[in-house]
Amino acid sequence: MNALRILVIVGTRPEAIKMAPLIQLLQRNQHTEVFVCSTGQHREMLDQVFELFDIKPDVDLDVMRPNQTPTQVAARVLMALEPVLDDLRPDWMLVQGDTTTVMAAAIAAHYRRVRVGHVEAGLRTYDRDNPFPEEMNRVIADHVSDLHFAPTASSRANLLREGISADKIFVTGNSVIDALVQIAERPLPTNSLHWLKQHALDWIIEPESPQNRQLVLVTAHRRENHGEPIRQICAALQQLVQARPDIHIVYPVHRNPNVWNPVHELLQDVPGITLVPPVDYAMLVNLMKCSKLILTDSGGIQEEAPSLGVPVLVLRETTERPEATDAGVARIVGTDTEQIVAAVNQLLNDVQVYTAMSQAMNPYGDGRTGQRIIDILLTGRCDQFIA
Repeated sequence: MNALRILVIVGTRPEAIKMAPLIQLLQRNQHTEVFVCSTGQHREMLDQVFELFDIKPDVDLDVMRPNQTPTQVAARVLMALEPVLDDLRPDWMLVQGDTTTVMAAAIAAHYRRVRVGHVEAGLRTYDRDNPFPEEMNRVIADHVSDLHFAPTASSRANLLREGISADKIFVTGNSVIDALVQIAERPLPTNSLHWLKQHALDWIIEPESPQNRQLVLVTAHRRENHGEPIRQICAALQQLVQARPDIHIVYPVHRNPNVWNPVHELLQDVPGITLVPPVDYAMLVNLMKCSKLILTDSGGIQEEAPSLGVPVLVLRETTERPEATDAGVARIVGTDTEQIVAAVNQLLNDVQVYTAMSQAMNPYGDGRTGQRIIDILLTGRCDQFIA
């Protein structure tokens, strides 16, 4: 039996995090030959993940350009990937999620008659503008894919409603839990300890530290929150720390000028708020572990935080991850200042409400998603994930 040739595409940090455990398993499997292609849609943050998981891309398309549009990313990926497909002639291409890299790579593979497996298939908001452009990206990727690795039964149901054949859909859980489990079990790296001390945040992990402050982690950067929404979020954060000396907010700020500039303008010198550049994944996991609660517009954190027992308030008007809200581990609060402040205060003031969110079951995975995907590729079946 010849080894199955598999090309794995990654372009952004979230893609790399979610694909890393699968890549590691593929590299160790004697029945698979894996090639890793980085499009470089996110350059600096992507390379951090490769280093963390000890992965070296076989191909780097290097499509990153300053202030590029989704159209420009898609065009560069389509053009650069065609000769890679012709050269490697893979049996399968694996893509993950809903970025422009994923959509363009799936189309390129379809044009070259290469079978596509979509990891994290079937997520939907049914609103093309939220999130933008991710909602359309994932719909297109799903409809040119040959196998769909749905993280939950709800995602599977979305695909079935769109006419995708049931025998092409497998519920595998979400591979981000595979990555989270792996990193959360590691001791805090030395460079992370230095980072905490540099930002006067070492009290977060000091067992002898007086427990008069609670960490609130914030991540907000999505395109639909640019402009007035990000200013509303910042106003809420300022109000919270002014009224609550019992919390300290840490906000790793995305370098996109549409986020970086207004956040620093409004929050740079506010006591009780620490603004930091984007952190690597190991540091992010440890910040999540130490947090009392998390405010985020990130999709991945909605999946990760429940495994750590940390409630999540979602800074969006809708979510493609309804399982989290259905299970009670996340709550959509939008970007209105008053709504954010009220939701945080309720969680911090009401022990029963907090406990209900922090102890709910995680509906997203058990750490075995990568192995399920390999089993499907090699045998056409697996023990599907049941939340």
